[in-house]
Formats: sequence, C-alpha cells, structure tokens
Amino acid sequence: MVTIVTKLVYCFHLSRRSGQYTMNQEITKVKEKPPFDRSSSQDSVDELRMDDYWTEVDNIKKSSENRQEDQEVVVVKEPDEGELEEEWLKEAGFSILFGESAEDPQERMTFLSTLTRTQAAAVQKRVEMVYQTLRKKNKQHQIPDVRNIFAQRRESKEKAPDGTESQSVRTNENKYQGKDDQACSLVAGEKELIPPEPEEAPASETDIITLEVSFAEQAVNQKESSKDRTQKNKGYDTLLPNFRLPKEKTGTTKIGDLAPEDMKKVCAFALIELTAFCDTLGVELKKQKAVKIKTKDSGLFCVPLTVLLEQDQRKVPGTRIPLIFQKLISRIEEGGLETEGLLRIPGAAFRIKSLCQELEAKFYEGTFNWESVKQHDAASLLKLLIRELPQPLLSVEYLTAFQAVHNLPTKEQQLQALNLLVILLPDANRDTLKALLEFLQRVIDNKEKNKMTLMNVAMVMAPNLFMCHTLGLKFSEQQEFVTMAAGTANIMNLLIKYQDTLWTIPKFLVNQVRRLNTAYLKKDKRVKKKLLKKMAHDREKYEKQDKSTNDADVPQGVIRVQAPHLSKVSMAIQLTEKLKASDVLARFLSQESGIAQTLKKGEVFLYEVGGNIGERCLDDDTYMKDLHQLNPNAEWVIKSKPS
Repeated sequence: MVTIVTKLVYCFHLSRRSGQYTMNQEITKVKEKPPFDRSSSQDSVDELRMDDYWTEVDNIKKSSENRQEDQEVVVVKEPDEGELEEEWLKEAGFSILFGESAEDPQERMTFLSTLTRTQAAAVQKRVEMVYQTLRKKNKQHQIPDVRNIFAQRRESKEKAPDGTESQSVRTNENKYQGKDDQACSLVAGEKELIPPEPEEAPASETDIITLEVSFAEQAVNQKESSKDRTQKNKGYDTLLPNFRLPKEKTGTTKIGDLAPEDMKKVCAFALIELTAFCDTLGVELKKQKAVKIKTKDSGLFCVPLTVLLEQDQRKVPGTRIPLIFQKLISRIEEGGLETEGLLRIPGAAFRIKSLCQELEAKFYEGTFNWESVKQHDAASLLKLLIRELPQPLLSVEYLTAFQAVHNLPTKEQQLQALNLLVILLPDANRDTLKALLEFLQRVIDNKEKNKMTLMNVAMVMAPNLFMCHTLGLKFSEQQEFVTMAAGTANIMNLLIKYQDTLWTIPKFLVNQVRRLNTAYLKKDKRVKKKLLKKMAHDREKYEKQDKSTNDADVPQGVIRVQAPHLSKVSMAIQLTEKLKASDVLARFLSQESGIAQTLKKGEVFLYEVGGNIGERCLDDDTYMKDLHQLNPNAEWVIKSKPS
C-alpha cells in the first residue's frame, strides 16, 4: 500500500500555478516507513477516514499539471516589530491613538468604556507592545503613555455617574457567575457536556452555545472551574455535538441584519474579542499580511473575488456572489444531487482544461453551451475556481487563524472562534463562503443516495480551501503536515455543520454596539445643547423639540409602526408580553389584497431603527415588549431588505 505521506509529497512537491501556493521543500524528506503506518491502531482508522482527503489532493495535483497559466505567488510579508500590533489597534477602532485626536481622552474613553475586562486587557497588551517598539525606534510618535490610557479607564469605572461601562461589564460578569440562571446553567464548564452522538445517529440537543456573555469571559470562568476536563483535540473528529442557540427574547441577529455602520463596529469588537479569547486560552493569533501583487483584471479563473464581482455587477447590479460561482452550482444541481460520488469523483482533466478556456472566451458573451458540461466536470470547475482565487476564500489575513482553531481545547470554543472569524471576513468572501456551505449542505442532505456524508464532503473540500493556500507555512516533519491536514478537515466539518450558528452575531457584541451608540448619542446631545445655547435659542423650545416623537404621539405601552410601501402605511400597536415581530407583520399584511399579500410575505421585514442601534432587521420570534424596553427610543418600520 502506498503510504499517505508518499502520496502527500507526490502531490504537493509543486511550484504554485494558478492559485496554488508552494509548500516548503523540507516536506520532501520522506521516511520509507512512517511512524504512524500501523495497521491495527486507531491511527489506521484515522487514515481510512482521511482517505478521501488524500485522493482529493492527488486529483488537485493532476489537475494542476494540465493548467499552464502562470500567476504570481502571493507573498506573505514578514511584518516589522510592532507593525501588526499597530495595525491591529487601528482596525480595532483605536486609530485615535495614532492620529491628531490622540490627545482627546473623551474619545478614547467612550470606546474603552464598552469593553469587558478581557477585551481591555487585550487592548492594553497591544498598546504596550506598540509603545515599547516606538520607544526602541525613537519615533516621534504622539502616542500617549499606556498607563495614562488605562488609568483614565479605571477612573471612569469608579466615577462615571451613569455607570455605563462598569455596570455593563459587571452585569455580564454577574450573569455568567450565576445571576442569569437560564443562560449560565448551561454554559460549558458549569456542567459535564453530554457525550456527542455520531453523525449518523438521531440528533439530540447536547448543549447551548451561550451568546449573551463574552466568549473570552466564558473561557476565563471555564479555565478556573474545569481544568481537569479540558481535553486537546486529536486528529479528525467525526463525532460532533448538536449545539443549539438559545432563543433570545430581543431577537437573534444574523450577519446582514445590521446597518453597515453598526456592522463596522461589530467587526471592531469581534477583532478585540477574538484576540482576548486567544490570549485567555494561550493560543497565538497571527494575522498575516499579504504584499500587493499584480493580478488579472478580467476573466474568470485566477481572478480576485472583488474583480469577479465588479464584472458581474456591471451586468447584474447588486450581485453579491460571482455569477460563474452561481452558475456552476446551478449546473451541478441540474444534474441531480443524488449522483453517487458527487464532488468526490473528478471530471476528466483534458475536458476541464478545454472548458476553462471556453468559459473564459464565452461566459460573459452568453454563448457558452452549458448543456455540454457534465455534472462531475462542473463540480471540478467549482473546486478549481475556489483554488485559483489569487487570495484564499478565507482571506490571506485570517487563513492561518482558521487553521489554528483546531488547536482550541473544546468544540464549543472552536465554534466560538469560527463565529468571530466569519464576522471578520470581508463581505465578498463571507457571502461567497456562505453560498458554498449552503450548497454543500444540500449535497449532504442527499447522502443516502450520493454516499457523500458530512465527513466525506469535508474531506473533499478542505484541500481546496486550505491546502492550496498554505502561504509559506513550514512543516519540518510529515506528521506535523498530516496533523494540519486533519485539522483543516475538522474545521471544514464545523463550517458546514454549524453554518447557521456561525452566521449569528453574538448578543454580547450587539449589546456593546448599543452601549457605544448610547455613549456617542449622549456626547452629541451635550455638544448640541452647548451650540444651541451659544446661538441663543429658546431653551424651552429646544427641550420640546428634543422629546421623542413616539412619546408625544403614542400612549405608553403602544408603539407606532410605519409601513410606507404597504396599503396600511401606519398602525398603533399595543405591546403585550406575547406580541412578536411576526404578529406585527401579519397585522399589516392582512390589510393587503390576496395576491399582494402572497407577494409581500417573506419579502418585507420589521426593522428596529434608531435609538441605540442604527438599523436592525428583526427575526420573527422577537418579543416586541422586551425589545422596546431595551431600546425605548427606536422607531419601527416595515420594509424590504436592501439587495
């Protein structure tokens, strides 16, 4: 039997062509009898599980031999000392430390006041590193002393009259310590996890992923209470728990539900949280920095994702997923998802090469004959398209972070890290990844006939997302490489199985955005009040104008909902304990005619607008009274989602 490592070296001892990154030459030092080649051990079972993985790697190698297009390699720059930390601080919303406003303590304190203990510690650590680096380099940089920055934060926690920061942090901590019994009694570490069921076994709810409390704060608590129960993951794990999300009375927030400005703040908080999370668990988070390279500015293959979308949006405005990507998935599905070996069986290499050339010439002209594309060829083209992206679908910046997730102690913590990483992906990458994962799940739904289980699909797809974009990672031993391969297969497995969870924005991040918005609103009101006084406006007149229109027009316990595009454009609705967002929509849609009612259902949504949030699309199960208490100054609007 040809050993896996021999096959591995055979497949990846390549120069990078059209999207494939060169593996380190050290991997060619192969021993004839690898230490893990044991026929009767658990490792042999793991090898059998990984067989689809190595077969796919072999197929990729054969495919690359038939692709002659040369493309420049994405070079990962080794950052200067302190460079990544400074970039991290700017991306996390602390550019004020390096700009003209560095002397404005109020601006700095507004953001710092919304951070948890672990998040603040992560920021402080990076500020100290940058500060020390700048001192070494003797740069004349106007960066304040880190001791002053966080001394101000401590004073704010002690003296803030409204208690915004200290109360919010203590509230989160207290909830996790046990005051919120509903959420905290189910947090991993406070009880033994129910043993996970095999993939083919009937689904059972094993644990709740807690989204109300900072993941890093949970990790601190878990380290203190369950040191003996923490186990490292070894190899590929086919047994996955059936995690479920808690039902939030104020509604679940999905990626895409928030206004762009609020989503930008979520990303800043997510970066800080991910860093704090990794610091707490002792896992190094390395964000890569790619050097800009010259890439093709048109075409289909070996073209950056952003360029593909720019081309497509000229033809179909509002397109968020590349048209060629959509068409290939559509072609595969037209052939039926019950085909045995779908995604695993490759198309003929010579046909793939010919189809690539023909697609490049005819796709945008609309003259390509899709009827001539066999199903397995379409699947191979889809995987090729992903591999040949000049920068990986999981992004140059975060690819190694995705790979490192496998090193986290528990499945729950791996999911929490993946959740934050998905939030941090660029919009184009995230949207395309979601479309891919949804398609893969549809393939798995037909596993009884196509023989492609979650494990099979993960094994086949992992090399296409990870192995061809190794970004110069060095593997001095084959076992290290094999471990990394098993880890990426595990991450692929998690991405597919838990995609709905991973595209959910944790409640604690949304609450941090609400607190930040509230702090900015208070600051703006103070500035506005001073300006009005200076302009000699009548104070009483200003105070009347400043009152909420909701308070003036609507009785207490009632909200006014606007629906400018429906027959009934406005309606006052009495809040009750059981009133949900779906009930509000139903009342408006009941006023529509039969056909219009059918058309509008599923196309319009209830939005929370203003107050302590920019804009948020509500899920059907949102309890309106609870949300109104959380954001009493919000307006309520029914409209369609932007494309």
